[in-house]
Amino acid sequence: MSGGPRLTIGLPVYNGENFLAESIESLLGQSYVDYELIISDNASTDSTPEICKHYQGVDSRITYIRHPVNIGAAPNHNFVVHQANGELFKWASHDDLYAPDLLTRCIRVLDEHPDVVLAHSWTAVVDGSGTVIMAPRYQLRTASPSPAERFRSVLFDDGGDDDGGVIRTAVLRRTALNGSYYRADRTIVAELALLGRFYHVPDWLYFRRDHPERAERAFRTVRTWCANLDPRRADRIRNPAIRLYAEYPWGFAAAVRRSKLTPAEERACYRALAAWAVDRATRRHRNQAGPADLDDVSAIAADAIVGRPWKVA
Repeated sequence: MSGGPRLTIGLPVYNGENFLAESIESLLGQSYVDYELIISDNASTDSTPEICKHYQGVDSRITYIRHPVNIGAAPNHNFVVHQANGELFKWASHDDLYAPDLLTRCIRVLDEHPDVVLAHSWTAVVDGSGTVIMAPRYQLRTASPSPAERFRSVLFDDGGDDDGGVIRTAVLRRTALNGSYYRADRTIVAELALLGRFYHVPDWLYFRRDHPERAERAFRTVRTWCANLDPRRADRIRNPAIRLYAEYPWGFAAAVRRSKLTPAEERACYRALAAWAVDRATRRHRNQAGPADLDDVSAIAADAIVGRPWKVA
């Protein structure tokens, strides 16, 4: 990775014409500039290719790759990791937004704390117009020195959007990356948490967009969820529903096994996983940590929304 950009931003996209340009502009507007942006187009059928080619012509840091067929969201996310040249990696989304100092502040944390494997900020949720509709503080205990405590928190606590953080590429490649089973996004975060501490900048610098198109792509059943991740999952014979459910807890167990913990830490993780499985089965667990009110958003975050600092002239 020497001699190239320090950071790789991977942006997998499928039919993202609605917000793609705004998302790319927010990345090009970052105060941190030593990065490459790899856009992997999953055979889009809208104007996504034209948008990507336009920005590739505008900025030499952008590489645009188009798949001839839809390989699914999970393989597309993994593809950009395999293409990465940077020692650091970040997944980006075609519909999310990023405050100008997000990358600078995350990378500063990684430089100052060698034991931290992932750095991110608090997440604010915005609607289709970019207006903040929710701004929770980060609740997970992923900064703990204990791998078991970090793992347990990922199991039981909600929130975080940690898979959108800046991650040490070598650590990320030690994981199984993204699976195509139900809630596989949680298992990759859990595996990263087993491999090292996370750090969250205590400010709202990442803006996750919630909009009708996103809801339509989501996943009314486990099968549609998994088929979106990988079209092969639509085959009911090869992928019966019980398999799509079972691979989720198995993904956590496999992450513990791969992480090479001490025997005591491994036992603690398996105990946490057993408690989580019982909790899921009985449906008694309720997360008590609710989101902050909109009035609780910091002045910086509010100014970021109003001023659209991600816009590039």
